[in-house]
Amino acid sequence: MKNTILIVEDEEDILDLLEYNLTKVGYDVITCLNTTNVTNILDEEEVALILMDRNLPGVEGSQYIASIRKEGYNNPVIYVSAKNSSDDILEGFERGGDDYITKPFNLDELKARVKAIIKRTQGETQTLRFRDIVYYYSNKTFKIDNEEIKLTHLEHDLLLEFMKNPNILLTRSMLLDAVWDDALGKKEKTVNVAVKRLKECIDITGEKNYIQAVRGEGYIFC
Repeated sequence: MKNTILIVEDEEDILDLLEYNLTKVGYDVITCLNTTNVTNILDEEEVALILMDRNLPGVEGSQYIASIRKEGYNNPVIYVSAKNSSDDILEGFERGGDDYITKPFNLDELKARVKAIIKRTQGETQTLRFRDIVYYYSNKTFKIDNEEIKLTHLEHDLLLEFMKNPNILLTRSMLLDAVWDDALGKKEKTVNVAVKRLKECIDITGEKNYIQAVRGEGYIFC
């Protein structure tokens, strides 16, 4: 499977240059002139790397990356920017960058850095995301608003089952079969107790209302 690179760059000549050269060496490339559709793309595509300009219309690129990092988007980022002072570069790393390339750049060096970052981070970026909850397959952890949630093994499996089936009615018997290894003989009220405990872990105040009960049926994760 080809790795997908998302390029966010408002200078069309640079955008075309990067797209041509990265496609030529085997990457799938998605291009954007601004950040309007970036999170939609990240939700829909397995993006291995983002090449992000900093001087973008309406938003500063590193501030934008910092903001989506807080939402749980952990895709690797290389800034490709004309901001080239040591303070600028340090700022880029502090705002979620994995590498920094200054303009004008050497294409061979850029391709080498792209290859290195993807190789280093391959397998680390597999995530499952719903609303502000992110699941990281690499270490089997959940984060809400970038804060890790402590769950038991059962709560982990239950939340993962909900995240794999958002906006779908899951009956108590379906949850028993999917989550409990010893479902045979378990009563459906076992599910009620487990869901109640899970809610207390992920939504202490009840304001987010991730899990809604459907009387006599089961639960919807929404």
